[in-house]
Amino acid sequence: MQKRTHGNGGIIISTIEFEAIWKENDALSQVPKPGWAKRWLHMRKAFPSPYRPTTKDPLAEEIEKAIKRLDNLKPENPGPAYLGTEPTDLEGPNYAEAERAKLCDMLAEISDVVKESVGLFEGLPNWNHPLTMPNVIPPANIAAIIAAMMTEVFSPNIIEGEYSWKVAAAELESAAMLARLVGWDPYTSRGLYTFGGSGCYFYGLKYALTRVLGLQSRLTGIRTDAKILVSQQGHYCRENATDWSGLGMDNIVEVKTDIHTNAMDPKNLEEKLKAFHDQGIPVVSVICTMGTTDANAFDPVANVRELIDKYPNPAPYGKTVLYCDSVVGWSWLTFAKYNFAENPLNFKKKILSEIRRNYDAVKGMVYADAIGCDFHKVGWAPYNCSLFIYKDRVEFEYLMRRPGSQYLQERTSYNPGLYTLEVSRSGSYAMAGWATLKYFGYEGFQAVLGGILEMQHYLRQKIAQCEDIVCVNPDDYGLVTLFRVYPEGTKAQDQYNQELNRFEMMDELKRNNELQQKVADQLWNWFRNGDKHSEFGYAPYISYTSGFRPTEYNRDKKDPDAVIYALKSFPMNLNIDAKSMQTLIEMVRAARDEVSKS
Repeated sequence: MQKRTHGNGGIIISTIEFEAIWKENDALSQVPKPGWAKRWLHMRKAFPSPYRPTTKDPLAEEIEKAIKRLDNLKPENPGPAYLGTEPTDLEGPNYAEAERAKLCDMLAEISDVVKESVGLFEGLPNWNHPLTMPNVIPPANIAAIIAAMMTEVFSPNIIEGEYSWKVAAAELESAAMLARLVGWDPYTSRGLYTFGGSGCYFYGLKYALTRVLGLQSRLTGIRTDAKILVSQQGHYCRENATDWSGLGMDNIVEVKTDIHTNAMDPKNLEEKLKAFHDQGIPVVSVICTMGTTDANAFDPVANVRELIDKYPNPAPYGKTVLYCDSVVGWSWLTFAKYNFAENPLNFKKKILSEIRRNYDAVKGMVYADAIGCDFHKVGWAPYNCSLFIYKDRVEFEYLMRRPGSQYLQERTSYNPGLYTLEVSRSGSYAMAGWATLKYFGYEGFQAVLGGILEMQHYLRQKIAQCEDIVCVNPDDYGLVTLFRVYPEGTKAQDQYNQELNRFEMMDELKRNNELQQKVADQLWNWFRNGDKHSEFGYAPYISYTSGFRPTEYNRDKKDPDAVIYALKSFPMNLNIDAKSMQTLIEMVRAARDEVSKS
């Protein structure tokens, strides 16, 4: 190619020469190509082919290689509960090193980038490992993984139907399935996948603010100190939602909870609603927590609905929104069709009773105006994957709608970008959640949820056989077991009862709270160093809570020290078995003995 230089240094080529760049099988294809075009054509290989491959798909080959590399990070059986082969720093990765990163000068090879990407997974907890049980963090099911991965290939954007086409149906179908579980009309309700439980909470609050304060509030801003009422057990994302919405954290009003059930106290709620009603102060939302992480608390939604209706907001304010923060508890709705009399999955009598109590607790969500559901918790889908569902689609979408854009056309009947916060939204959330619902069905959720209860029941039975360990949430019927270990020779149940009920035991309470923390830290250290420990093998990956509940002499929670610390087992993966629980107990005792030496 003869170069002709423009005055500014650029190269001038004719249209024929430009067309020759793209020729492959004729004489013109031999014409030398400019540097940019060489790289352009080379980089085509870094993108999925637009046509059906006639040989092995390069994308499939690279994904296969990447999965094999990830598999090589898994331990041999048995092995520690994290990915990789080297012990990890107890304080975590040196994130300060990230500040030294620079953009490379030249093109890299895809294989090199993939290899480096896999390296970032070194040390990550292995959520599928039989010794992993720290919190409500499950592994993702393969159907959801693959469905979400597909969206990374073709990038459906659920801003509107034009850019997502049938993939948008995954969101609509998910919402319809969940609406039926709740007991709503799927033809008048709808849902949106969003960025986690906090995103659901934020949508619920924005809906409430606009409904109660009116459309004008979207133009002038929040100028009224309206209130949200939430139980003492409510999730801390309430601070985020009230802060980022402009309502302000000072407008959060806590409702007392029952000391035994941790559920919202309807009497205290009524007192607060009546007081605000009499003062003419609007309540934008009452938030019911449906399944707390540790205590498995469910607020009485039906009672809350009655009280909201009894104490309506004064004119000119709109109706209070009842939002259910059910990101943990929603999946118990899948027992709606379970035959408790015949018990086809053969759950133990005690477990069957607990399942029934959980299902009965969530049935009241039918009275809510909107709910939030996490699939990345009790849906076994990849992070993050959450669905916000609203009962009245006409009202919600009218209140949230804004003018369209000049460069977007409404070519289909589904255009949620007109009323969503994110505008552009990946299809991966919707595909992962939808695939999970399709794969699990009623039976899958029932088997896994009931199976976790069976597993924690086994752990509690083993704990009951230990004089030096006590379960501190024996009456909870959720997925987590909280327990305390005491010095060898201590009668744990008697000691705990005294610490819980007698103020004069405060010093011993604090000392044994410290013991729980030290044991948890020792188990963390053992988990992270990746070594076997005597005959017990590898350390379990668990966590602890530094305030499961207040003591009986600290019901007002004014004394931060008069609370119960506890070790936590949250068995969320299907590889956990009886041996996992046996190892947990023995390793807890071994860690107790180790920290007692110092």
